[in-house]
Amino acid sequence: MSSIVGFFKRVFTALNPPPAQPSAESAPIKFGILGAAAIAPISLITPAKNHPEVVVYAVAARDQNRAAAFAKKHGIGKVYGGPNGYQELLDDPEIDAIYNPLPNGLHYEWTMKALAAGKHVLLEKPSADTAEETRQLFDLAEKKGLVLLEAFHYRFHPSIQRVKAIITSGELGAIKHISTTLAVPKGAIRSGDIRYDYSLGGGALMDMGCYTLDCIRYLSSSNPVSVTSASHDLYKPASAPPSFKPDVDRGTTATFVLPNDATAALKCDLSVPYGYGIIPSMPQVTASIMCEGGEISVNNFLMPTLYHSIKVSKKDGQGTKTRVEKVYTFAEGNMEGKGEAWWTTYRFQLEAFVDKVKGRTPQTWIDKEDSIANMQWIEEIYAKTGLGSRPKSTFVLASEAGSDSAAPPTSESPA
Repeated sequence: MSSIVGFFKRVFTALNPPPAQPSAESAPIKFGILGAAAIAPISLITPAKNHPEVVVYAVAARDQNRAAAFAKKHGIGKVYGGPNGYQELLDDPEIDAIYNPLPNGLHYEWTMKALAAGKHVLLEKPSADTAEETRQLFDLAEKKGLVLLEAFHYRFHPSIQRVKAIITSGELGAIKHISTTLAVPKGAIRSGDIRYDYSLGGGALMDMGCYTLDCIRYLSSSNPVSVTSASHDLYKPASAPPSFKPDVDRGTTATFVLPNDATAALKCDLSVPYGYGIIPSMPQVTASIMCEGGEISVNNFLMPTLYHSIKVSKKDGQGTKTRVEKVYTFAEGNMEGKGEAWWTTYRFQLEAFVDKVKGRTPQTWIDKEDSIANMQWIEEIYAKTGLGSRPKSTFVLASEAGSDSAAPPTSESPA
């Protein structure tokens, strides 16, 4: 009964966090949001309400009415709209940081422009369509002395850090195999969603697979040595015309060799078919780490505030002993760090981002080389499947003042 009460209490407070009193010692970081994206409320707007050093100051959208409605709904004071709305937001001298949840194919252009305008950037994953674009983003951020963070929010939660701590402690011996899965049933993501748009950097590997790959790399503290196999199921809408040419993966699987003779496998799927044509599958958000002396099974590593479990099975001379851990705070995992049990992964992430901008040491961080490597291995997987990398942006930054020679994009959709 207590676990059920705890669940409802966590979820309610996460969705309705107690408002923080503005800090008297530290000026707030004023955020501007590029696009009225559906993910923005859970990823930034709600967590910001509980942070004493954050204000969501402005939002921009191509459609003025859409921007105004979004701002009204979420209590955002300033609105930019129309064809130049994004750039007008970037040019606002009151804004310190940008949250970029635009479609993948627009990440590079608008993050480059935001950095050129002197703004820190919290960038939705994946950082760009290619590893080279990712490198260029971080190179500009370094040159400008700005903070750029790729928003792999789950990495900031105590639960996944506890899993890594168990691995690195040596309790179970060396890693032999890691597998990660992130898949949702058919119908969870509608046909025609931007995740299926190749021109916008679409594909299951880009959307969900970037998490599964990152989790393998994070838990193993390494990059793959090679991609040994990769396959995909192509997206094809039911009403597709005869001329339709599939170019986006609805689902992808891949296997790897890791250092020290370990192996790994990932699976991601935006639309798992019904069993027997009628039975929907359950969402799959799992990680399994097989070691020389036991195994760790993680359920729901992505949104652990809702619920999660860390099942540790350790072999000894008399058999296997199993324990289950649930880690909602750093204290529960015997680790150092701030936070409450109801904090979402996004709230932990925001804490780290603010600490970095303010010149403090964040509890954990995702650095330049980490983000570049993740994108590099996404490209390696796509090369193995034969689909190839997502299209490189045509945008070229003409000067650090933010001017450019490319026409502004005409599409806008939630990330």
